Amino acid sequence: MSVVLQVNNLGKNYGLQWALKNCSFKLEAGHVTALVGPNGSGKSTLLELAIGLLAPDEGSIEVLGASPITHSEQVLPRVGFVAQEHPLYKSFSVEEILRFGKELNPRWDDGFARQMVAQLGFPDNKKVGHLSGGQQAQIALVLALAKRPELLLLDEPIAAFDPLARREFLPVLMATVAESGAAVLLSSHILGDLERVCDSMLLLAGGRLQLFEEIEEILSSHRLIIGPVIEEILASGIHSVISSSRTEKQVATLVKLEAPLVLGDAWSVHEPSLEDIVLGYLQRGNACSRLSTKESLI
Repeated sequence: MSVVLQVNNLGKNYGLQWALKNCSFKLEAGHVTALVGPNGSGKSTLLELAIGLLAPDEGSIEVLGASPITHSEQVLPRVGFVAQEHPLYKSFSVEEILRFGKELNPRWDDGFARQMVAQLGFPDNKKVGHLSGGQQAQIALVLALAKRPELLLLDEPIAAFDPLARREFLPVLMATVAESGAAVLLSSHILGDLERVCDSMLLLAGGRLQLFEEIEEILSSHRLIIGPVIEEILASGIHSVISSSRTEKQVATLVKLEAPLVLGDAWSVHEPSLEDIVLGYLQRGNACSRLSTKESLI
């Protein structure tokens, strides 16, 4: 399986604040990866680095084996990108923007683009600026998919969609990926949608990579333990304690298992949801971010 996106010790600095720090991972063709994290965690920065809108301050990023900055003419025609604000030429009609996409993109699939627009029910002569926010997002996605990219980068692409439009788009995305073998990095806060369509999850918090694994492995390797303080787990180092929350009577601890879990009757063990796991890592990531910020100011 070929590597489509390779990131090594990537860092991006804005003044005194690191938007990304020590970030390393690789994406392979044919995989759909969820990009998850709170606002300000570095998700948009990562995507903009991948298309050469930003240059790294540390480390390196390669797209399809080359730098998106120094080899942009080689890389960018093979990459589809939908920004969070999905900018479009609002004065163009739907027909004009399809012709524009065809002229600019050598891999353009005009039959696919027109079929998608027909399914969406947009009149050819309607101005893009007169479409709703959700409809403009759909047009932006059609343009990105019609490029037939080898890497598809989506920054909150379905945030403006209603629930029905989301459910209709996601199968189209999956069918396109299955047909083309493209890699997809999909940023979204809607975990239910991500769990349905993504193979793996890349989680950022505090500008650092907290977790990057297949979703099935994430779910099977984490447990939520409720009961007294689990001092033996904390002390043993066998299992990774991700986060802990207390009430007056008990402690809920999210643990990543490194071995079979053996506990007494005082504790109950539960399989956490993907949302439970994400929130646990975000809690840990925010704590680490506060510590790093404090240390940098000393």
